[in-house]
Amino acid sequence: MPRRGMNSKDKPSDVKGTIQKLLSYGSKYKLSFIIIFVVAILSTIFSIIGPKILGNATQELYTGLIAKVSGTGGINFQAINSILLFLLILYIASAIFSYIESWIMANVSKKITYDLRKQMNEKIKKLPMKYFDSTTNGETLSIITNDIDTLGMSLNQSSVTIVTTLVTIVGIFIMMCTISIPLAIFTALVLPVAGAFVGIIVKKSQKYFENQQNYLGHVNSEVEEMLSGYTVVKAFNAEEKMLAKFESDNQELYKNAWKSQFISGMMHPIMNFVGNLNYVAIAILGAYYVIQGKINVGNIQSFIQYSKNFTQPIGQLAQVMAGFQSMLAASERIFKFLDEEEEIEMPASEVDIKNLKGKVEFHHVKFGYQENRPIIKDFSLKVKEGEKIAIVGPTGAGKTTIVKLLMRFYKLSDGKITLDGEDISTLDKQEYRHAFGMVLQDTWLFSGSVMDNLRYGNLNASDEEVQEAAKLAHVDHFIETLPEGYQTELNEDTDNISSGQKQLLTIARAILANPKVMILDEATSNVDTRTEELIQSAMDELMKGRTSFIIAHRLSTIKNADKILVLNHGDIVEIGTHEELLNKKGFYAELYNSQFESLT
Repeated sequence: MPRRGMNSKDKPSDVKGTIQKLLSYGSKYKLSFIIIFVVAILSTIFSIIGPKILGNATQELYTGLIAKVSGTGGINFQAINSILLFLLILYIASAIFSYIESWIMANVSKKITYDLRKQMNEKIKKLPMKYFDSTTNGETLSIITNDIDTLGMSLNQSSVTIVTTLVTIVGIFIMMCTISIPLAIFTALVLPVAGAFVGIIVKKSQKYFENQQNYLGHVNSEVEEMLSGYTVVKAFNAEEKMLAKFESDNQELYKNAWKSQFISGMMHPIMNFVGNLNYVAIAILGAYYVIQGKINVGNIQSFIQYSKNFTQPIGQLAQVMAGFQSMLAASERIFKFLDEEEEIEMPASEVDIKNLKGKVEFHHVKFGYQENRPIIKDFSLKVKEGEKIAIVGPTGAGKTTIVKLLMRFYKLSDGKITLDGEDISTLDKQEYRHAFGMVLQDTWLFSGSVMDNLRYGNLNASDEEVQEAAKLAHVDHFIETLPEGYQTELNEDTDNISSGQKQLLTIARAILANPKVMILDEATSNVDTRTEELIQSAMDELMKGRTSFIIAHRLSTIKNADKILVLNHGDIVEIGTHEELLNKKGFYAELYNSQFESLT
């Protein structure tokens, strides 16, 4: 199955566009972000005033010691205690505002992830079948789970840190200017140096963060395939092959994860080194200014602490950029999924689906899964109300494709299909599909009771109606033999019943839906001959008065069809009843005789 995603050779992603989409998406939480910003400013202001006040306490202590040594006075402990008490109140207020900021941000991030998961769930229902043909379930699941979680955690942690850091840098610079403008300007020179390093590292590491998220989707997809097809893997001794495939992508995941973390991890030690150099330079210049009498000891103590605090948030900003880059990579995949092309919804006609009779016509239908490779070339067919149409032909002839087009799973390349004279593309899609019942070769049941699985065909059906449908499908006796009858729970993989029993349940489910048009795609392929005869009898009774399409490889099961279409390479090569086609001694007769001979 083709994979949708990036590899190491892809072009760098649109970081600016992704950020704009994030900002646009978060606009409905504008008030919360404003509150977060205001609270962050208050918390930071209370925090950055601290060193200046502590410097006053230091100066008071220094002055007192000098006075005591010179014999002109002593230390004013009352003044120092007052300063320290005020400082304690400031730090407590800063901590409270910081908590409020974190609490609001956590609440907003959870709301955003909740809304995104809800949107993605709605999006899945609108995606065309071609999306699922080109994307593995594991990769889609990875976007809905891993990428959403990455966005939520990074938004909560990185956003708060970024806001706090920026406010801290501005606030500290202002406080430094109140002490010494020349020293403040000298300290601020670290910003362009730090910015240059951060820019280089972000540019180098961003592609690895993107590849990390994409290969994580690949690995999840392979694990999902391995678990769902575990029996086949064991039966064909393909464990080594699957492990080799997993190891290949897992190795790529490791390489990209390691490179992204290693390169982004360089930011923190580099920022620390730049900050320490700045710290040493400020200490030397500060000592010189004290000697010159331009600033006092308390001020230089405050300034040195401010200079250390000035470079510390820059280091934190560099460190948090790793999480921010992961958030951008995850966000890009999320928005790419949300921007996927949806099924085109035509304006719904006023036709009442409940009054449809089941007259189906194909008018010069053309279709190909790829534009330059048509499968259905020029298909035309008229099906009367209540007719039972069998579709046969070799593998790849287009049998299942015809049914998928009838169900509007794909858009026609040309031509049209009508139901009771109405172009099906103009009918409400959901209402239209209510007119159909399907029984597929690949059974699908969910974890839950037998009763709930059967009622899936008609959620409003009573218990009696469910049991009646089960009797028509000749599955009622089997259900009654289960430990809890209709309330027996099927496990997650529904492997506590046989494949044939699953098929019987899906047939009963379709019977309960009571559709206008019935589609059976190899519906009896997983049952034994005796059960097949019982089901065939029930189906014949069920399909009376209903238009039915039957795809079958067992030609013996369609002998009583009103019309048999023989397809080959997307075209109808023969059409007629079973006897008529045998008498023609054409393609159908060859298929039938070869199948009959293989059974003798």
